[in-house]
Amino acid sequence: MSIGTYIAMDFWRNLRNIGNSFFVIVLPTVLFLFFGASMEWSNVPVGEGNVSAWTMISIACYGAAMAATSLAGSAAVELQQGWGRQLALTALPHGGFVMAKTAVALGIAVLPVLVLNITGVFTVTDMPVGTWIATALLTVVGVVPFALYGLAIGMAFRSDAAVGTATGLLVIFSFLGNAFTPLDGVLLDIGRFTPLYGVVALARYPLTGGDQISMNGIAGNDPLWMVLANVVAWTLVFAAACLMLQRRRTRRQ
Repeated sequence: MSIGTYIAMDFWRNLRNIGNSFFVIVLPTVLFLFFGASMEWSNVPVGEGNVSAWTMISIACYGAAMAATSLAGSAAVELQQGWGRQLALTALPHGGFVMAKTAVALGIAVLPVLVLNITGVFTVTDMPVGTWIATALLTVVGVVPFALYGLAIGMAFRSDAAVGTATGLLVIFSFLGNAFTPLDGVLLDIGRFTPLYGVVALARYPLTGGDQISMNGIAGNDPLWMVLANVVAWTLVFAAACLMLQRRRTRRQ
């Protein structure tokens, strides 16, 4: 079996999973339609766009992170439970399996971003075209640390339930990451150190230029270096966790 064939089959298998598709694609879109496109303040200007654009970007980050976490975590669990030994009997190498799962996770994670942005076009969302493209691309880039996060959870606990818990924690990360509700004060200060904060702030940067929007207006400005530092730091933390867990697994074998 070629890597391309496996990617296509696994992508289609995951897409046909109704429960997975609902939480990855449908739920974020419904959240956006309710909170980002139908509120009376959706047309209020924010940066180079409006509140609807601000909300769409954050929910797209949440949806993409959830997809990457779920797929990468499931891949790790499959390997831990012996699927890797089964694949060893085929022409698909172990490295090919990892590459294929990474490609599938990225492909699935792109779907909520794509669907949300298309939905935004047909609702009240307003941004310049260049800003729109930049925010979408940065949202996809933000998938990387959460693919590592899901992989680490799957390797650590070897359970689909653990992966489900990891995706559930993303709701808390999203709240503290200033994604669902504009934060200010102590909560905003705490949120700046959480995993999803940097991803959301980076995706919004073309729209807001780093301004942090609160219920009372602008709550400050995050310089680009600080936003990037958050993303890089958490990427390294999750990558280090994956490396340590892989070494532990190898020693046990």
